[in-house]
Amino acid sequence: MKFVLALVVLLSGLSVSNAAFLNGQEYVSLGDWGRAYGFHLSIAGREAALTGKTSRLVFDVDSAQAQVNGVNVRLSFPIASDRGMPLIAAMDIETALHPLLYPQRSTKHIMTICLDPGHGGKDTGNRIGSGLFAHNEKSYTLPLAMELRSQLKKAGFNVILTRSKDVYVDLPGRPAIANRAGADLFISLHFNASQVDKNDVQGPETYCITPIGAQSSNAHGEGGEFGSMVGIGPVTANHDENQSLCLAYQVQKSLVQNLHVTDRAVRRARFAVLRDAAMPAILIEGGYMTNPTEGEKIYSAAYRKQMAAAIVKGILEYQSLTVSTPRPVSSVKTNLLPAAVNPQ
Repeated sequence: MKFVLALVVLLSGLSVSNAAFLNGQEYVSLGDWGRAYGFHLSIAGREAALTGKTSRLVFDVDSAQAQVNGVNVRLSFPIASDRGMPLIAAMDIETALHPLLYPQRSTKHIMTICLDPGHGGKDTGNRIGSGLFAHNEKSYTLPLAMELRSQLKKAGFNVILTRSKDVYVDLPGRPAIANRAGADLFISLHFNASQVDKNDVQGPETYCITPIGAQSSNAHGEGGEFGSMVGIGPVTANHDENQSLCLAYQVQKSLVQNLHVTDRAVRRARFAVLRDAAMPAILIEGGYMTNPTEGEKIYSAAYRKQMAAAIVKGILEYQSLTVSTPRPVSSVKTNLLPAAVNPQ
């Protein structure tokens, strides 16, 4: 971590006196870092904003919630304050702000995408209702994957699935399928549920791997089939951590903007299906089955088609930002999104 802070200080032109050590983490002045990169800092109460020529970042003091160009992103550590001036963890500069503001470019083309329809077989996933009228999560992740596969193939990509019918595939086996196939992206598809505030909690969440040394923004279910002691050390997925974050960001942005839904943020987690992926990997929670309005949409094939189109659009935007020389895509459609279905 001292090396990370030294790198941030060097790149930002900050002096060591601008650094602080809080709750076990290195922090630097948000204003000083912003000025070094051409941003202007403004403070209104507990909110701090950095505004540049093409980007605007918004932070809340004592919160890990941030906004990057209008999209909610969970930081690994909360914004701190020193005599009224905001401080940001050096790790968040390195693992969140820099990857999103200055995406790495690669000459590796995106050819094959692995889709992982969550749950299946004996694993129903979230179950809403009972008896003949029950809705199982597994019954909606698979048709979403099928629709997404169809649209991705029309856009010129090769697509493989971790399951193509109602069967159980263990969690470690899912990224293993992608790894064996040499997939360029791994996308796990899920739908969420809440035990409280069911009428209010709604909207998509998109997850990517947690940075080394940080706690996840949502540790629920991280143990999976690898046991409960996941820890905060490196995993295979950290090799493509920055690319995964960029992919998660573009997909979340597209879902929110095109489906007109609540933005529940880009988040970090060491889920079993993400940890061993040897390529950029994300997990999409496409909405809350427990929300009466959103649940009915999720059960609708028309809405899932619209959701798939939004995911494709996010992938294409990620490709345009991260691939130096994008391959010609034979049949990319400029208008992949059908008319809105009951927009909120």
